Amino acid sequence: MKKYIFWEYARGSWQYDVIVGVILAFLFLTPRDWFRDQPRIPQASDISALPSERGTHQYFVDRDALAGVPDDQHVSTLTRLLRVRAGNASLTLTRMEPVVDSEGELHGYIVSTRP
Repeated sequence: MKKYIFWEYARGSWQYDVIVGVILAFLFLTPRDWFRDQPRIPQASDISALPSERGTHQYFVDRDALAGVPDDQHVSTLTRLLRVRAGNASLTLTRMEPVVDSEGELHGYIVSTRP
């Protein structure tokens, strides 16, 4: 047992291969719930903070954050997502500008908020 704990087997031996197999099995077969490895904020990677200007906070919101959301609910959905992201329940969305490339394809939105 001491040899397994201190990894004293030569590379390429069957004991070494067993240890590596056990480690890989642990990595790939352990349920996520055991370590509480869950996303904290839905679509958190779709929202990036930008430099603030004149007392407002700006964010870039990827178009995927609003995928499947009807157009008339974009503002309310973004407000809810940004309130969670910023940890401020009284955050107000003041401006939402689409970001498009030269071919007119939507990439996301520049959103301005105020606390």
